[in-house]
Formats: sequence, C-alpha cells, structure tokens
Amino acid sequence: MATDENETHTHIRRAVPNVSVPDEAAMRTNRDFYETLGFREAMNMGWIMTMVSPSDPTAQIQFFTHEATGPVVPDISVEVDDVDGVYEALRAAGAEIVHDLRDEEWGVRRFFVRDPQGKVVNVLTHVRAD
Repeated sequence: MATDENETHTHIRRAVPNVSVPDEAAMRTNRDFYETLGFREAMNMGWIMTMVSPSDPTAQIQFFTHEATGPVVPDISVEVDDVDGVYEALRAAGAEIVHDLRDEEWGVRRFFVRDPQGKVVNVLTHVRAD
C-alpha cells in the first residue's frame, strides 16, 4: 500500500498500544506501575483505561479487560483526522475490515482493520459535540 508523494496524507494524531488484562484488579495494578513511571490515568471506563504522559499527551498506553462494542481487543489504536477517508482507502485496497465504521456513544468514530501480519488496528477520530 505504498503512496504516491503527490497524494493527500491523513494526519495521525497519536498511536497507542493496547494491552489486554484479565480484569479490573490487573488494570489497577498496571495503573499503579505506570504511575510510578510518570504516567497518569486520563480515562477509565471500567473496561478500558488510558494512561497518559503529563508532559506529552500523545504518549499513551491503553489497558482493556474486553472490548465493549467490537469483536476483539485491538492491538493498537491510531487516531487520525479523517477516519472516513482512511476507511474508504483501506477498503479500496482490499484490507480486511474487522469492525465496520461507526460512531460510539463515548465520542469516537472508529473501525477495526487487520494489518498484513494479522494485528487488529482500531482507527479512530474523536467526534466533536456540536
């Protein structure tokens, strides 16, 4: 999926590793560990927790006990500025869409796609409240 240098590229806002944990107790243990490294809890919905660097908010780690609306816990999340455009480009390139493009109640528009090595990527953008 090489791109021509004249093509428009989407802006990547952040890429975040996703770590599966067995339960909320393991999530708390990871929170305590990563707080010692300097991260802070930015979001915790019970099934997903995001740890963020106070000095660089794009440096993040997410912990999942499960995936609330998707079929699997994705391996990585990539936030882009044009999720619809990326979705269409990947579909046109023949990529396997694992979870169709949709708006989630917690304020993101996202889809899951499988990369060439079989890893599941959660591609998302935050939806603005109008």
